[in-house]
Amino acid sequence: MDDRYGTDVLAAGWRERARREVPKVPASADLVVEVAADGYCGAVVGVASGLVELEDRGGRRRLFPLGAGFLIDGRDVVLTAPIAAPAAPQRTASGSFAAPDARARVARASRIFVEGRHDAELVEKVWGDDLRAEGVVVEYLQGIDLLEAALDEEPPSAQRRYGVLVDHLVPGSKETRIAQRILAGRHGAHLKIVGHPYVDVWQCVTPQAMGIARWPEVPRGTDIKVGTCRAFGWPAETQADLARAWQRILARVHSYRDLEPALLGRVEELIDFTTADTGR
Repeated sequence: MDDRYGTDVLAAGWRERARREVPKVPASADLVVEVAADGYCGAVVGVASGLVELEDRGGRRRLFPLGAGFLIDGRDVVLTAPIAAPAAPQRTASGSFAAPDARARVARASRIFVEGRHDAELVEKVWGDDLRAEGVVVEYLQGIDLLEAALDEEPPSAQRRYGVLVDHLVPGSKETRIAQRILAGRHGAHLKIVGHPYVDVWQCVTPQAMGIARWPEVPRGTDIKVGTCRAFGWPAETQADLARAWQRILARVHSYRDLEPALLGRVEELIDFTTADTGR
């Protein structure tokens, strides 16, 4: 027959069965709780070093230890430290996901050549994190005219590929003729030369990033940098003037979104080429 009084109250485990489980609640911002000891009621405004800070409706704040002794809607709760949201994957200025281990890799034998200092600084600003992670060094030549001599001094090979970024690589240009001759020569097998159509790397920064409708047209026979500075009303008498102008332009570049697609694709090609498995 049924036992109207239940099981033996002295049996093992009776304390555990009688104990009520108090829910644990993360002390998230703006959660309203009451302090059981004195009835103080407030919203969570911060949690640090095992303490929760509450602010009442009058703007007064008090600190209490996390744990038991709080009420929510009249029910006992245990306040715990809030669970931190997982950090979103970080992206580099080039748009790539940043590697968890951001330490630079030992430099590869393969490398990327660009024509001048401004090209190198622009590539560093946008792709620097990626290049360090891959161990790719960027060097500048002071003009494509010096490329052949650089290749003769330290020739590329299957284990040491060279990628070259060239300004104004368009049909019929001097740069295109030099590139075609070098690629057809003895270094061509382990060399990739690509380029953008702009006369100077300055123009690879989008007009939107510069806050202008379009880059100024510089008359033939006028240095592109000098003509651009004059069109903007910037000093252009010395190399220091041009250097300051470039720093003003470079400061407008924050990520790949501030660069023309014609440059973005070519740099990505060179990174892929120089980081391909060469069996090193």
